[in-house]
Amino acid sequence: VSRVSGGRLIAAKINGKYWMYWGEGEIHLATSSDLIDWRPLEDAKGDPIAVLGKRAGHFDSSFPEVGPPPVLTRDGIVVLYNGKNAAEAGDPNLPAGTYAAGEALFAANHPAKLISRTEGPVFKPELPFERSGQYAAGTTFTEGLVLFKGKYFLYYGCADSLVGAAVSTARRR
Repeated sequence: VSRVSGGRLIAAKINGKYWMYWGEGEIHLATSSDLIDWRPLEDAKGDPIAVLGKRAGHFDSSFPEVGPPPVLTRDGIVVLYNGKNAAEAGDPNLPAGTYAAGEALFAANHPAKLISRTEGPVFKPELPFERSGQYAAGTTFTEGLVLFKGKYFLYYGCADSLVGAAVSTARRR
């Protein structure tokens, strides 16, 4: 998890620890005191706890996976994540196999507590270069987020063939 400081994104401590969302198929959490050694949050049996999973009938009906480093805001922790639209029980408004991005909000002081998540994708394949290559249904796979001169640059994979950048003006939060 990162936070904005001095016009840039830096690692943020929450409750005295660094936090990392990780995983594919399900999204989990891990903590660290030094950003080097990480411990997953586990249940009583020692299994990683899932904090976000797939949803039938939605764009993320298969294979949710973390995107760029989440950002701590006054509203909570904003997590951009990627999801694949399942052929069975997926979003009927998207082609099967489409990779698109969603947004989830977790509690600022309790990073495992999901507050909300988008019903539909916030970023999906629309341009020709996002619908070519390995996945004909299209891929916009968010991976990097940079804050530079008051703008966010979101770097994403396009159809597993190219890298794109989407730009947005940063709002103060």
